[in-house]
Amino acid sequence: MDTNAGRLRRLGSDAPIAHVPVEERYRTLVDAIQDYAIFLLDPTGHIASWNAGAERIKGYRADEIIGQHFSVFYPAEAIAQNYPSEELKRAAALGRWEDEGWRIRKGGSRFWANVVITALRDEDGDLIGFAKVTRDLTERERLKQLEYASELAARVETTREEEKKRIARELHDDLGQQLTALKMIITGLLADEGSTPEAQAYARERTRTMSNAIDHALASVRRLAAGLRPTMLDDLGLLPALDWLVTDFGQHTGLRVALNCNTHRVAFNDTASTALFRIVQEGLTNVARHATSATEVVIDLRCDRSSCELTILNDGAVVTRLAEPAAGRPPSSGIAGIRDRVRRLGGTFAAGPLPQGGYRIQLSIPRKAVELDLPPGQ
Repeated sequence: MDTNAGRLRRLGSDAPIAHVPVEERYRTLVDAIQDYAIFLLDPTGHIASWNAGAERIKGYRADEIIGQHFSVFYPAEAIAQNYPSEELKRAAALGRWEDEGWRIRKGGSRFWANVVITALRDEDGDLIGFAKVTRDLTERERLKQLEYASELAARVETTREEEKKRIARELHDDLGQQLTALKMIITGLLADEGSTPEAQAYARERTRTMSNAIDHALASVRRLAAGLRPTMLDDLGLLPALDWLVTDFGQHTGLRVALNCNTHRVAFNDTASTALFRIVQEGLTNVARHATSATEVVIDLRCDRSSCELTILNDGAVVTRLAEPAAGRPPSSGIAGIRDRVRRLGGTFAAGPLPQGGYRIQLSIPRKAVELDLPPGQ
């Protein structure tokens, strides 16, 4: 077998490079590259060549990997969505396809890759295969995530302080005033020692007023507690909690809110339930704050055997700060929070205005990340 080292020796003093065929020089150059995985695929996606950079990045020797399908480099969730084949279709249709995402090394470890797939055609235009170039960007992605985490932490702290102010204000202005009124009523009743019919009627009236005030105070406590974390989420689960959330949102905003759930009886674990509830809550909050002229919100939650997808769509015009950030500008805190929750569940996220108007938030999370691990037999 003609190894890379052997070809390099032939390019030494005994074989001036100018005398070596162009194809041989090119092949030697590709094989010598260490920073990029460069290899060929046949039209069906099976690996036909392998360079030293591919061995370094992906961990396979040429004799271990040549002949295998290139989907071996993709995570299980990408394979379940038929993503490798879709990449080849796009490359064949467009001539070139570029993507970034998680890929799998030999042994199962993940790395963040930039991938370029170029369709190769003969003189008649018939597809003869693909050239694939992969670069390991794990360190760059790790630094980006660290920067993002630092920025997000600052945003979360700001949001937390704003929420504390809101709760303190409601406790003081709403619940505090109601309790003060109750105290004044009770003080008045204690001071009135009369037993005349008029005094008794007055006491009954004040008692009814006090009862109503207590009802309002209890409603305020329940509302504040539900805003922090609805007990329904813990007692009944995600879907009833979402139903309560959209109903309450519709009543307070006057917007029509449709909730469509087709989860195929997925038992959501606590982490996923909290994350999905907060994502929908934040999505609705964004609509109320930033979507002008909105009349309707549609929330769609669907699960299949491999993933769960959530879409939040509104028909209103969207102000600039809610849309995807411009270059060099961070996303809004709401969108940043949603993106971080999705990332922690190993999912993908996209958000942006629609050509026909309105705004869409869309995410996909692997089913294994949201499903409750039940004991065997349950």
